[in-house]
Amino acid sequence: MDNRQLASHYQLSTCKSAMVNQSSSRDFSWSYWSVVPIYPYGQRRTVRQEVIEDSVWTFEQLQGIFYVVVPIRMTVVKLEEGGLLVYAPVAPTGECLSLLQELVAQHGDVKYIILPTISGVEHKVFVGPFARKFPQAQVFVAPDQWSFPINLPLSWLGLPRKRTHILPSDSSKAPFAGQFDYAILDTINLKLGLFSEVAFYDKRSRTLLVTDTIVSIPENPPQINQVDPYPLLFHSRDKASDPLTDNYESRRKGWQRIALFAMYFQPSVLGIPDWLGVFRDAFRASDRSLKAYFGLYPFEWEDNWQQCFNSLRGNGRLFVAPILQTLILNRADKTTLMWADKIAQWDFQRIIPCHFDAPIPAQPQQFRQAFSFLEEFASDSYPLPKEEFKTLKAIDRIICQFRLVPPPSKKYEG
Repeated sequence: MDNRQLASHYQLSTCKSAMVNQSSSRDFSWSYWSVVPIYPYGQRRTVRQEVIEDSVWTFEQLQGIFYVVVPIRMTVVKLEEGGLLVYAPVAPTGECLSLLQELVAQHGDVKYIILPTISGVEHKVFVGPFARKFPQAQVFVAPDQWSFPINLPLSWLGLPRKRTHILPSDSSKAPFAGQFDYAILDTINLKLGLFSEVAFYDKRSRTLLVTDTIVSIPENPPQINQVDPYPLLFHSRDKASDPLTDNYESRRKGWQRIALFAMYFQPSVLGIPDWLGVFRDAFRASDRSLKAYFGLYPFEWEDNWQQCFNSLRGNGRLFVAPILQTLILNRADKTTLMWADKIAQWDFQRIIPCHFDAPIPAQPQQFRQAFSFLEEFASDSYPLPKEEFKTLKAIDRIICQFRLVPPPSKKYEG
């Protein structure tokens, strides 16, 4: 998207924001927000996008902490025999259900609901409430589901007992096998919990659906982030006293900094000023409301932060999120590579992850290349800068020291 397109998109989103103010907030209400109390709490907007005409749609909402907000996405696929399959549900707000009912009216009921993760609470929390809105749908979940701090039965977590099934290890035994293949990443035991993910391949549209493992970073803020641009504007500032100026340059600047936060936690180009200065600057802030965190802005970006973002984005390439590289998948490199190899045998043309950019035009070899960091002789060629992993590796050393997680494979230590 060039500057003219972004400016046009900015004008459209400001018009939509004006329309939202005239709408009932009940349409966006999410009553169970306190179960996972993260932004935007009890008010969630939904944006629907048609990926393939009359075949594949995405529904996006927002999630985040301290205004580091990124899209969370469910994908809806039309079934060949009629009806719909839903992969990774989002919050079933009135707006979300209304947008989905438009598809139901055209293509038939929701027949299958897929929970493709066992550790992503931000995905799991929506499945029970979503399933209750579609009492005719069968729910299929990834094997080895668990909960913290007590491992409870799925029915106690809100999933309908008589309609919930474990995905068969053999995808040909699933009732939707004629249209979909899937690959289950063998469960990775992290002591503190378990990790797994199920990738779905829609053979009809040649589309790969994944949850958290693969991402691509867009240069400009996604549409859902622009419905309420406040988080973008909050992070576009260089200091607390800067005004929140709403234009497309500020939105893009804020988005790119949010992406750096979300991927690296503390990117190398971000300094943390002393708290005395932070409190002093807060008194100079133009907005000291609760929404603005009372004027507190404990961030100090170096001049070359844009270069850091460009390096992360890599012209929109596919990559595995750094937290998964550093804290999870490097505990099971062979298992993960076998899973990636299986997926790379499918003939897909696009990938729809649950976060950041989508759809992503991509070929199987590009997907497989994203996991090259796990290969002994290819890890040095992986494009993410090593200096950006310092914070995550420090976290890794601490949790390994206290034996909270198993150590990584030897080649990933240090």
